[in-house]
Amino acid sequence: QVRLEPILGDVLLADQLRAVFAVHRPDLVLHAAAYKHVSMAEQNVLEAVRNNVLGTRNVAEAAIAHGTKEFVLVSTDKAVRPAGVMGVTKRVAELVTQGFQNGCCRFVAVRFGNVLASSGSVVPIFQDQIARGGPVTVTHPEVTRYFMTIPEAAQLILQAVALGRGGEIFILEMGRPVRIAD
Repeated sequence: QVRLEPILGDVLLADQLRAVFAVHRPDLVLHAAAYKHVSMAEQNVLEAVRNNVLGTRNVAEAAIAHGTKEFVLVSTDKAVRPAGVMGVTKRVAELVTQGFQNGCCRFVAVRFGNVLASSGSVVPIFQDQIARGGPVTVTHPEVTRYFMTIPEAAQLILQAVALGRGGEIFILEMGRPVRIAD
């Protein structure tokens, strides 16, 4: 019974967002648009800030202006204690959405680790490197990552919608991080 309307757009184009929200008036927004590639964010700081922070603000403002009831920001485990640009921009995006709590739209965030089999997962890159006989390249020999499956990610979003009252940040208990070199 749920009508889905996929729309390709740019979160930095506030006029475009307002037009889309005016036509479709979504009750629920799952905001996952972001630059998530760690090294690309480091090399393109201004674009990472513009897209991840200002884009999130634009989507949140459009949601409020058009009566959205619930807004879920898909964030990252790297926002916990950010050590790089991507983590910092996602943490600021979380703060931006928390600042929009207004009583009529509930804003919550979910923090994901690396989602296995997703288009942004590093695992297919490693699989390709291994299939070619190596080497497997890692940014640092001690780097660790948390991993989760697509069903776990989807369940976390659904739980955030069901349980969120506004302002919370939900994170899946992902166990211990995996040392990528291992």
